[in-house]
Amino acid sequence: MKRKSYKPNPNTMKRCKHAPPTSSNLKSSFDLHLQHNLSKEEIDNQKNLKFSWDVPVIGVSNCKWIGTGENILEDFDINSCPGLKTKLHEHWMEVSKTSGGKDINSPKQQMFFSLCSSYRDILHCNKRPFYLKGLEDISIMDAYIMHSLNHVFRARDCVKKNDAELSRLEEGADSERFRDQGFLRPKVLILLPLASIMHRVVKRLIQLTPSAYKVNVEHMDRFSTKFGAEEHKGDKENGEEPENADAQKSSKPDDFQLLFEGNNEDDFMIGIKFTRKTIKLFSDFHTSDLIIASPLCLVNKIEETGSNKEKDVDFLSSIEVLIIDHADVIAMQNWSHVHTVIEHLNRLPSKQPRTDVMRIRPWYLDEHARFYRQTIILGFFSNPDINASFNHQCSNYEGKVKLMCEYKGVLHKVLPKIQQVYVRFNIDSIVEADDNRFDYFVKKVFPKIKDSDE
Repeated sequence: MKRKSYKPNPNTMKRCKHAPPTSSNLKSSFDLHLQHNLSKEEIDNQKNLKFSWDVPVIGVSNCKWIGTGENILEDFDINSCPGLKTKLHEHWMEVSKTSGGKDINSPKQQMFFSLCSSYRDILHCNKRPFYLKGLEDISIMDAYIMHSLNHVFRARDCVKKNDAELSRLEEGADSERFRDQGFLRPKVLILLPLASIMHRVVKRLIQLTPSAYKVNVEHMDRFSTKFGAEEHKGDKENGEEPENADAQKSSKPDDFQLLFEGNNEDDFMIGIKFTRKTIKLFSDFHTSDLIIASPLCLVNKIEETGSNKEKDVDFLSSIEVLIIDHADVIAMQNWSHVHTVIEHLNRLPSKQPRTDVMRIRPWYLDEHARFYRQTIILGFFSNPDINASFNHQCSNYEGKVKLMCEYKGVLHKVLPKIQQVYVRFNIDSIVEADDNRFDYFVKKVFPKIKDSDE
């Protein structure tokens, strides 16, 4: 793989730190991505895409971004926010200053937001989690929330603009150029492992929404009661604390306590709808702009459609941005649920769409929506299941970008030499391979280790 040097321009960094995005007659990345006419050749080439370039991660010596197609980071202005609406950018800066945030202007965060704005599929496998005390990387969460808000608001602005133009057109005029919608309204889906994490993300999303869009937040009290910190049951209900409460709490490591404190429910789902000046929580899933859910909840709803024909998951048909945060935690729950959810995204709806059919984008009707869906997977580490989903279930025509990290390990620090012995054993069935491996270890390998003087 050919390595290309990457050096940010310090003058550009200084100039762009507090400057809002400049207005331009050029189309935004949102328009360029969704208005692209996908050819059959581009679809056929999806299987042959290879990672052809790499760019080092600023401030992290052992990591680099690798990607397919054109190297979008080679001459990228990492200290601008490409395609971000001016109101969103200004409010983001304002919130960051108020909360004392330092990462908003860092090249690392701006590079990640630039990747999000490119609408390429992203696998970030080195995101520092909040449950490692003192190491939380909230800047990455802010970046994908801003990208989600920007996508929702740009989609809404596009529809409102075309509505106004259509109202001025004479009856029977050509309206082909006003195709601006999917089968249903939901455009962004965020998958999270626990309700407590969802509570944090929604609160941050509301905080990062400009005041012009959130004059009123409906059902906030209900949201806090349902998904806020979970009260201990038992003696605490009677105003008494268990005698060994401190001992029980201290028996778990710090990262366990931070991850599972609060509401650790793993079966949850909420729809969020943005109107002119209101954020509506608990909105109907079919008419929401953004849905936040656990993979388990969505799988349960998918299974319900098999036994109850009146129910459907058509709200998954028009998802254009899929974000999977804390993928490492979800992998420890059950990654097959994520696989099932992705398989059901961007399918043709089972019922008549609630949208004007003449306004639906052509690639939805051609069943090519999966090639336009952007998938962003974030986690503390990766594993074969996560890699498999990214490699085989993400087919964005824009291409893919992946974070690769190299670790030196610790074996070289061990002073005595370690002899590694590989032993082959025979099995009759691949299904019983794990049991056979364990039996072989117990009967053949362990006795030798036990009897050894070493």
